[in-house]
Amino acid sequence: MPGWDWRVWLGNKIALVTLLLAGVGLGLIILNAGRRSPERVASPLPVQVTRLEPVASYLVTRFYTGEVVATRRSELGFERGGMVVAIAYDRGQRVLAGAVVARLDTQNLQAELAQLQAERLRAIAQLQELQTGPRREVMAAARSEVANLENQLRLENLRRERRRSLYEEGAISREQLDEVSFNRDALAERLAAARSRWEELANGTRPEVIAAQKATVAQIEASINNVQITIAKSLLRAPFAGVVGERRVDEGTVVQAGQGILRLVEQTQPEVEIGVPPQVAARLTLGSSQTVQVGQRTYAARLIALQPETEPQTRTRTVVLQLQGTELGLPAPGEIARLSVTQTVAMSGYWLPVMALAKGERGLWSVLVLGENNRVQRRDVEVLHTDGERVLVRGTVSPGESVVSQGMHRLVGGQVVQPK
Repeated sequence: MPGWDWRVWLGNKIALVTLLLAGVGLGLIILNAGRRSPERVASPLPVQVTRLEPVASYLVTRFYTGEVVATRRSELGFERGGMVVAIAYDRGQRVLAGAVVARLDTQNLQAELAQLQAERLRAIAQLQELQTGPRREVMAAARSEVANLENQLRLENLRRERRRSLYEEGAISREQLDEVSFNRDALAERLAAARSRWEELANGTRPEVIAAQKATVAQIEASINNVQITIAKSLLRAPFAGVVGERRVDEGTVVQAGQGILRLVEQTQPEVEIGVPPQVAARLTLGSSQTVQVGQRTYAARLIALQPETEPQTRTRTVVLQLQGTELGLPAPGEIARLSVTQTVAMSGYWLPVMALAKGERGLWSVLVLGENNRVQRRDVEVLHTDGERVLVRGTVSPGESVVSQGMHRLVGGQVVQPK
């Protein structure tokens, strides 16, 4: 045939065959894809699920920090001033109750005590003399003096009568008569004094004098006791058993009354002081058992005191706990202590694993809930509390529903899953 080109005809045939083969291949691919789709629907993805169980409350453990304090801690000092002549203990040494830890110089007090004791002996001797009364020799001398004066007075009375007769006869002058009368009156006065002295000796010492002398003796003895007490207070004794925490002065130092010499810290039955919020303190009861952690050691403790007022700076109330089980070792005063308090919080919700949550919108979280035919549905929830690997939530979920607890990042809403 004129104008016929076999090469063009052959190219068209090849192109047609190629198109036919391509169409058959595409059909086979579509057919195979249609056959595999039912297999995916028939094999849903297996997932772990958690059944929602409602709760009305949860327990929370909170920790409050304080410090270990000594049961007793005293700055020991003398009640009077003076020079320190001896200090028996140094820092870190243990002291028994009543042990002498320091001593003041008492030389002047010892001298004053010796003087007072001598005065006491003299006052007692005088009192015994007053109580015993005059000696017999003194009594005899007083009686002899009275008798002598009586005789002299009788003699003067006779002389006066003779002189009166002579004066009336004009044999002597008036002056000579008056001289005899004067001598007679003087003897009478001396006799009265001697008799009074004799009566005083015969009656003994008056009770008032004895009482006054007894008071003098008592006054001196009181002064002696005062000096002895001052000497005793020159010895500084430990009021309780403990350990010397600090030594303030050395021997030879002149100290004032009340100045600190040693700081004594008691180490038996240590206590812990911890500040807690008032609402927590209101739920604690005296005598209750608590748990306190000091460093790496955990102690059982008993609540022994609860301060009634609130600290204005921290707005907390101080609780005092006595540590038990000190066989673990005594903590040192000043160490940090932590009190754990478990509280029940009234809050309704559901516990879920942390892995069941995914970040949602507007600050919420979302979970995947199994719906009809095990198709997952996305729901929004609010996190109320976290406790380790679980969380307490509430939201658009209901009791008894099953929530995907793991692998939710592999799922999308509406996907069919197989709960395990």
